[in-house]
Amino acid sequence: MDSTRVTEHPTSHERRQSGAGRPAAPADPRGALLRTSEPPSQLPGPGALPVQARTGDAPRGSGAPKPRGKRGKSGGQVSADAGMSASSGTNVPPASSGPGSEHSQPSATEPDTHRPRPAPEGIPIQPDAEKGRAARPAGGKERRSGQGGPQGGPMPMRRDGDRLRFVGAATRRIARGIDLDEIVMGLCRATVPTFSDAILVYLRDPLPVGDERPTGPLVLRLRRTDRIPEERDTESGFLPALRPEPSELSALTAELCEVRPGGALAEVLRGVRPVFADAPAARAALPELLGDDLPVPSGQRAILAPLRGRRRVIGAALFLRRPERLAFEADDLLVAAQLATHSALGIDKAVLYGREAYIADELQRTMLPETLPRPTGVRLASRYLPAAETARVGGDWYDAIPLPGSRVALVVGDVMGHSMTSAAIMGQLRTTAQTLAGLDLPPQEVLHHLDEQAQRLGTDRMATCLYAVYDPVSHRITIANAGHPPPVLLHLGGRAEVLRVPPGAPIGVGGVDFEAVELDAPAGATLLLYTDGLVESRLRDVWTGIEQLREKLAAVAALTGPDHPPPLEALCDEVLDMLGPGDRDDDIALLAARFDGIAPSDVAYWFLEPEDAAPGRARRLARRALARWGMEDMTDSVELLVSEVVTNAVRYASRPVTLRLLRTDVLRCEVGDDVPQLPRLRQARATDEGGRGLFLVNRLARRWGATRLSTGKVVWFELNRN
Repeated sequence: MDSTRVTEHPTSHERRQSGAGRPAAPADPRGALLRTSEPPSQLPGPGALPVQARTGDAPRGSGAPKPRGKRGKSGGQVSADAGMSASSGTNVPPASSGPGSEHSQPSATEPDTHRPRPAPEGIPIQPDAEKGRAARPAGGKERRSGQGGPQGGPMPMRRDGDRLRFVGAATRRIARGIDLDEIVMGLCRATVPTFSDAILVYLRDPLPVGDERPTGPLVLRLRRTDRIPEERDTESGFLPALRPEPSELSALTAELCEVRPGGALAEVLRGVRPVFADAPAARAALPELLGDDLPVPSGQRAILAPLRGRRRVIGAALFLRRPERLAFEADDLLVAAQLATHSALGIDKAVLYGREAYIADELQRTMLPETLPRPTGVRLASRYLPAAETARVGGDWYDAIPLPGSRVALVVGDVMGHSMTSAAIMGQLRTTAQTLAGLDLPPQEVLHHLDEQAQRLGTDRMATCLYAVYDPVSHRITIANAGHPPPVLLHLGGRAEVLRVPPGAPIGVGGVDFEAVELDAPAGATLLLYTDGLVESRLRDVWTGIEQLREKLAAVAALTGPDHPPPLEALCDEVLDMLGPGDRDDDIALLAARFDGIAPSDVAYWFLEPEDAAPGRARRLARRALARWGMEDMTDSVELLVSEVVTNAVRYASRPVTLRLLRTDVLRCEVGDDVPQLPRLRQARATDEGGRGLFLVNRLARRWGATRLSTGKVVWFELNRN
């Protein structure tokens, strides 16, 4: 050995060793990760840093032979790890700084090259990451596994600290997911390519929810796969060569796998612990899981990890590595177990959350009307928006209820809160409002009974409500308010005004009176009913929001011109567009009503005395009205049905009977009397003299019905216009 190559400098951060002339132990393959304990100020400058050496590498620019490490009594070479503490993992300085030592100073003949930063272990090395480094000798072996190192592939995790950092980062990524797909995708993205080259995740089909006991056989469905994309990864690998189409890993494996009771796969899943592919149990379980067409990985290049939730096994994850990469080690089983545990618990919680969200969504959907009615003289449109995706239930509701006399009740309300309880109370109040509307009570009486119902439900059941009744014949609307924001009326000319409605007290306060106001509802006008979530937020007060809503309606109406009102559906969408990013603090219910009305020329109205001649007079009046409207072809059917209904009314009535004909898209006939009992359709016997009037109405009319009023009832029927 040329001793002139070893030079000691006074400024070296290494202390002089007595055996300086002896050959130094070979540098650790991870020498770039070893750090000295001396302060940085004592280190030599950048120009004095040596080139990183690896085991078996010769110093750059030197033809000297490679230094050999010290040999023990058995003749084996002493590893550089002997200078590391087995318990704490701290780095101990080498015993000498001979040629090839990591901390020796370069000679004058060596080039002044800066030592490159090593790539973190367990993270894929970029294609150009090894440029400028000394190449690993052919046939070089890894220190711990004794196998060939990766050639440009992901570096293995060879230290406990690396594994802990990886597990921490992976579990954080898995925990970020809320729904099932996000959690499974987080597991795949966290493990490929850092921990494995490919992963297959199987889940039970169907997944049990909570404490539900699954019925039927255990079936695993391939939920997601992920792999490192490469043109050739299977020349001698764990997967068959990819076909041109399809190119997904899932196309090469069985999508469904029925776990046989008592089989090898069932035993592995029951054991819960991850196993290598070369384990006796896994050798028989993998063909059952993957299918017979896919070759089973050999050796320790695959880990089968069962996914166990809170109650039972819910799936399995298969981690795979390519042949050119280091095989899994025993410590990797612990990593796979941690990943499987966190993923399974996250999947369990995601399934529970999905079930709760489904129940809440179904509850909210059933509480609101599926479709709006199509009453005569008015067109309707509605919208509902939850406060957020994570809180899809609330207490806001809307409704449109057809009333006798071609009228319609428009209702919008808001129960305090966004919980399931608020939705349940909302459903009770909506049902109560529908029942009260069927009694044809005035709007203020409806609110009074709703207030009583809210007090029966509890002392803290508070809600706001607005109840309006529109009459298309008189073109009037009657409104009563219980602490709700006032409606906005958009006129045909484009002018939008906030209706002056008495505010009233919220429902549930008790002991208060409600006042109703009657206003004009001209044809072509649009009434907008809404909840406070549309106009109130943390960024603006309610009256500022109402003014912005009025301006928005006027601006939308200006786009269509003064003679054409904006379409209802587009109008609702434009209204919701006024919401900003910080304006979604509450759920929103929106109901828009376009007043078309019924022209006076399309209405015929008479009073008939309750006498025997009333049916004959009703037939004559109906015949004249049909002749005036040019509908003589319907005379026979209308006369027959009008005669039957009027005859039944005058038989029991004590006050004048009303007869009204309405010509819209259909012909509607309404007969009212002061008797509250509703007629019932029944099958008349052969010997009965009566009881066939409603049978004829049921057979000839398009629709018919009877509605109880506060002063009696109304029987109506409709006929299609020819």
